[in-house]
This record gives sequence, C-alpha cells and structure tokens, in this order.
Amino acid sequence: MSEAEQAEQSNGRGTITDETVPRRRAELSLNLERVRDSVRQAASLAGRAPGDVELVVVTKTWPASDVALLRELGQTAVAENRVRELADKRSLVGAAGLCWHLVGGLQTNKAAAAVKMADVVESVDRESIVEALATAARSRGRVMECLMQVNLDPHPIAGRSGVRPEEALRLADLIGAQPELRLGGVMGIGPRNEDASAAFEMLAGVADQVRRDHPGAETISAGMSSDYVAAIAAGATQVRIGTAVLGDRPSLR
Repeated sequence: MSEAEQAEQSNGRGTITDETVPRRRAELSLNLERVRDSVRQAASLAGRAPGDVELVVVTKTWPASDVALLRELGQTAVAENRVRELADKRSLVGAAGLCWHLVGGLQTNKAAAAVKMADVVESVDRESIVEALATAARSRGRVMECLMQVNLDPHPIAGRSGVRPEEALRLADLIGAQPELRLGGVMGIGPRNEDASAAFEMLAGVADQVRRDHPGAETISAGMSSDYVAAIAAGATQVRIGTAVLGDRPSLR
C-alpha cells in the first residue's frame, strides 16, 4: 500500500479501491504541471528567470493523501490555514521532503503549536504574535522563519489580517530584533472583487523598503489561483495556489 493510500485510510475517508489513488495522482499531476508551466510563463513575461517563483500548494480542507501524492509528484512546499489541520496532516504524512507553511491568521494561544509544527509562518501581522512566536521558538531552541503579512485592502475591512502598509517597517524591525525569528519577507492577499495589480505593486514597494534594513527578507508571497499571474508581474517570488492544482474545495461539514 502506498503512503497516499495509508494517509487516505488514516484520514477516515472511506475504502480505497485500486483505481482511486492512480486516478487522483493523474489528476494532480496534470494540474500541477499546468500551473507550473503557467508560473514559468508569467515569470518569463515579467523578464525574470522561470525558476524565480516558488509554488506553494495550499491543501486546506483536502485529505492528507493528497499531500502525500503531491510529494510523490515532486511538490515540496505545502500550506495550511489552520494550525490544527497542519498538525493533523503532518502527523499522517510526515515531514520528510516537505516544507509546511502556515498561511492563515494566527492567534497568540496557537503560537507554540505553530512553532512546533510549521516550517514557515506567513501571517505575522502584529506585535503580540511576534512576541508569542519568539517565546515559543526560544523554548524549543529553534529559529522560526516568518513572513510579515501586509493588509492590501485599499479600504480597511474588519477582520482582514495584515499590518497596514504605513506600519510595516516598524513591525519588520520588531521581528528582526528577535533572535529566535528570521524575517524571510512579506506576504499579502489581493483585495476581494477588485483588480489586484495595484495592491501587489504596493506590496512590492513595501518589500523594497523592508529589504533596505533587512537584506535577507527576499520573499514576496502573493497571488492565489485567481490572481497569481498579476502577482508575478508585480514581483512575487512565491505564489500560493490551491484550487488550480487540487480542484474545487470539498464542502465543509
């Protein structure tokens, strides 16, 4: 039995048939290659090397077996929105050959679990999270890679995560001052129901400012299935793709 079949059974999603895993593997392989080709083409059109943009596949709500299949297909970076779901899948699939990103909003009481289970936390957006992550990383004797999430909405929306652009440099300095944290760059989510190009260009501008004082903050994580081409055109070095690779998300019960 393959690791994907084992993960599927452990995930409680029913009986595996001989046809199920090969069919899903073929589907993921086709989608993954299409997205990789599209990312390479977008990078080339932006005057950049095709390998300049990293693909992170967002696997939220999908079973652990899909993560195992993605690894078999050579995909190394995967992302989850919630710490609990990341922890559950990592316990089933393991850490070997994978880099686990946490991309959803993080509460301070989940910081210790995030430091334990994630390789990268992309949603650092306020002082309390910085302090909680630093404390948790110190207790585990590790350095936690972080991206600073910038709010790209032109008009503030209640509940949307991210530090306002005008406050980003102060937060970047706070992250950079923590020996237990490594500021890897910035992350942003395009505004809803609007052309995201201007927002991604703003994020690239923030990233340029941050790098002046933090030269190692090279990552610009921006763009999802609906807008990653615009993000790459604006300078994204990492895109977070879910639907285009995995399909429409399963209904949540």
